[in-house]
Amino acid sequence: MYKISLSKPDITEKEQKAVLEVLKTSTLSLGKKNLEFEKQIAKFAGVKYAVAVNSGTSGLHLIIKALGISDGDEVITTPFSFISSSNCILFEKAKPVFVDIDEKTLNIDVKKIEEKITKNTKAILAVDVFSQPADWKELKKIAKKYKLFLIEDSAEALGSEYFGKKCGSFGDASVFAFYPNKQITTGEGGMILTNNKKIAEFCRSSVNQGRKNIDGKWLEHIMLGYNYRLDEMSCALGVCQMQRIKEILSKRKKVADLYNKKLKDIKELETPYIEKNNKLSWFVYVVKVKKNRDLIIKEMAKKGIQCGNYFQPIHLQPFYKKEFGYKNGDFPIAETISKKTIALPFYGNLSEKEIDFVVKNLNEFI
Repeated sequence: MYKISLSKPDITEKEQKAVLEVLKTSTLSLGKKNLEFEKQIAKFAGVKYAVAVNSGTSGLHLIIKALGISDGDEVITTPFSFISSSNCILFEKAKPVFVDIDEKTLNIDVKKIEEKITKNTKAILAVDVFSQPADWKELKKIAKKYKLFLIEDSAEALGSEYFGKKCGSFGDASVFAFYPNKQITTGEGGMILTNNKKIAEFCRSSVNQGRKNIDGKWLEHIMLGYNYRLDEMSCALGVCQMQRIKEILSKRKKVADLYNKKLKDIKELETPYIEKNNKLSWFVYVVKVKKNRDLIIKEMAKKGIQCGNYFQPIHLQPFYKKEFGYKNGDFPIAETISKKTIALPFYGNLSEKEIDFVVKNLNEFI
């Protein structure tokens, strides 16, 4: 057992009580909490429509499908992300086309996108990596110039802002995710966001086995759909988490600020970079070291400190190497960064004493 875990959800008695209240009813799915949670997220992000799903991955899949992206199409995306941002493209037999990343922001390098656009390109799927907003101003320009859909994977960036505007509001459609290590959690779960009514209606029907959205009969299905629903217990948890969102994000920022202060003088370490016009909601706290990354993680584990090697590049995952023939050197910046990154223990209730213990040991092992 680790003395200090990599992440922990911020759950209070209020959330526990809310879940138990749902369990006392006869409606454990497709109920009022689902609608309430969707409205909260839509309002928070500043979009018209939100559709709850059972995971961020499911949300990305439905966005790809809603945009009509299919066999033979190409979607430009980043190799430095959680694998869902590329797998969702493959679900519809389209092809992810990778573009290397910016070495500071770790997001897709917008300067390298246009050279990858072909007659088969249908969309750009950009990721707000580690809650750092991508360069949405430039991404929108490129998408408009080439008449491409723009998809925002904001799974890690609930509450982050780009030029004062919330992440999750920049794409034709976007997605949040609520896994237990995220800013808020529903256990498993995610949310599709869009200002496009047709996309929202398509996704809402697809989530629920292809039923008609409002007045559809229980066993009548108007299209191919999936069981991507988010249950009422999860939604009740999400509602309570969103009621505490300011508190939760404030606590996470305080932990990040403490790390920044206590790590700034370690010469062999680089603290997270924040783009000038961005505001982070702090999904993880990832530092870069110059050497011995894997050894440092192992030694930290021996001290009871759980760390992570976020991210292994997607194109070097065994499946992608086998399927597409990717190799070392294809996307050198993503590969170089991935060998340096260490995700330190990070959650809102991490104490200063625990942070000091992490910093002390990290400094010694470096």
